[in-house]
Amino acid sequence: MLDLWKQSAVDLAELIRSQQVTATEALTSVLGRVAKTNPALNAIVDDCSDEAREEADALDVALRTSGPVGPLHGVPVTVKENIDQKGYANPNGVTALKDIIAPGDSPVVRNLRNAGAVIVGRTNTPEFSMRGTTVNELHGRTYNPWNDWASSGGSSGGASSAVMAGMGALAHGNDIAGSLRYPSAATGATSVKPGLGRVPAWNPSQTAERGLVAQLMSVQGVITREVKDVRLGLRSLIQYDAHDPWMVPMPFDGPNPDGKIKVAFTKDACGMPLHPAIDKALDTARTMLEDAGYDVVEPRFPDLKPVAELAGQCLFGEFKVLLDSVIRTHGSKTINSIFDAYYELMPPLEGDALIEGMAKRSFYVRQWQLFLKDYPLLLTPFLPVPTYAWDRDAQGLEGAREVLGGAYWSYAMNFMGLPAGSIASRFDDDLGMPVSIQIVGQRWREDLICDACEAVEARAGIMAHRLWDTMS
Repeated sequence: MLDLWKQSAVDLAELIRSQQVTATEALTSVLGRVAKTNPALNAIVDDCSDEAREEADALDVALRTSGPVGPLHGVPVTVKENIDQKGYANPNGVTALKDIIAPGDSPVVRNLRNAGAVIVGRTNTPEFSMRGTTVNELHGRTYNPWNDWASSGGSSGGASSAVMAGMGALAHGNDIAGSLRYPSAATGATSVKPGLGRVPAWNPSQTAERGLVAQLMSVQGVITREVKDVRLGLRSLIQYDAHDPWMVPMPFDGPNPDGKIKVAFTKDACGMPLHPAIDKALDTARTMLEDAGYDVVEPRFPDLKPVAELAGQCLFGEFKVLLDSVIRTHGSKTINSIFDAYYELMPPLEGDALIEGMAKRSFYVRQWQLFLKDYPLLLTPFLPVPTYAWDRDAQGLEGAREVLGGAYWSYAMNFMGLPAGSIASRFDDDLGMPVSIQIVGQRWREDLICDACEAVEARAGIMAHRLWDTMS
């Protein structure tokens, strides 16, 4: 008999549509997997199973009477605990905010449900969703399913741990400085951080608007085990919603390019030492893409480091004005010390300098968009290290530098609004874990990033399959 919890979202949706299995059977299998694995991993921190059973029953009736409601009909998924889901808390990992109950659904939750997905639980996030690891005083630590010492990534670490362990075929996450790609790289999952204006975002529970830099950098997306599920998930989420002033109603799929696609390749880590495992993963991915028919070249890139440095200084300059008092009042000693390190690594811009820094953003966006016109995809490091200890960012200034300070290829992409994917190109036997690389694309071309990630995945294998062999 099929283990339904092992199925991809694409395959499970087809099994349900063709009435080989029911949504209720799929949910029962996933909830069994949750019961077996979540106590050790602490990925799902808010149980939605009672509501999920009702939804699965209703979807089974709907399929028999009128057909599938959408492309994710009956597929069990998880939602990160920092977006609104009606009737559930949205504490953003902060104990003092645990009684904020969502009065309605965010566009992400609504789009998932409209596509037919069944939400089985809400996943853990660090305090204020602002760490590269997932732990907080409210819910505790989320563990990496590969081992108990490495970070599960952040801030969508609950999402990556859940989906890799089999607690749903698709996991919602979001990303302001790497929070879809950190967890994917940490666990061997896959994701494509959408570009600015792709997936609608808004929380009915919010009482104030986010700062402009945060609006430009933050995006909603999915983490999955297989690239085809990233594609399915993003197609389901990219549905216009007028609550989001940045959203542009464009289809997910763009025109097919003419001829071979040029991929610009670099190992530049902006002055940080590149770990040998990352070096090898990049070479491996290059060979895989060339084998798949891509034209991989090494041109002179625009300078990335000043883009990333400006991104960090603008973001933390804005945080200093809008969020610092909340963090100081309601955050733990740990998150306060980490923010002290963030401010030292990326000194917040203030006053005129912050306004000028935000204005300079358009210069860098223009520069990189022109570069991407000639090279539609970029193969780059994500982090200069393959993994790190779960509390590394709390180990003083050097720890914070290793986890966030060296992630130049991460948050620079957010600052410029460019899409970027994470995919494991190899398994490192010495580490006992997958090692991932990043593929950046032109704005609005998440589909091309998915294509390239699928080429890597077809040659490297699906890392979750290897993981399940190691899990009890």
